[in-house]
Amino acid sequence: MITIDQFGVCDIRVGTILSADFVEGADKLLCFKVDLAETYTDEEGNLIPRVRQILSGIREYYPDPSVLVGLQVPVLCNLPTRKLRGLESEGMILYAVGEGNNFTTISPSTKIANGTQVG
Repeated sequence: MITIDQFGVCDIRVGTILSADFVEGADKLLCFKVDLAETYTDEEGNLIPRVRQILSGIREYYPDPSVLVGLQVPVLCNLPTRKLRGLESEGMILYAVGEGNNFTTISPSTKIANGTQVG
């Protein structure tokens, strides 16, 4: 069990999947580009959109990962960056796994702004 304070540390935001691709040489991994409405400032002071790359071991559930493109999903954003198969993963997309290995994405019932906090 965790406390409500521990849960409050989780930075979960809604983002839109922009792309979903197989990772070469990996049986389980998919590579996602996710828009969380983040930006960074370049050396000249311009705001540049930032897209997160997230790797997820769900390939067995999505033989055609393009069906995920355009979906809004919750993303755990404040995990440390992790390298898998030489690629960086900058978060975790949250999914639900039910009885009998029934697997599904989780999406808001209506479209909301990317970057919206979940909590």
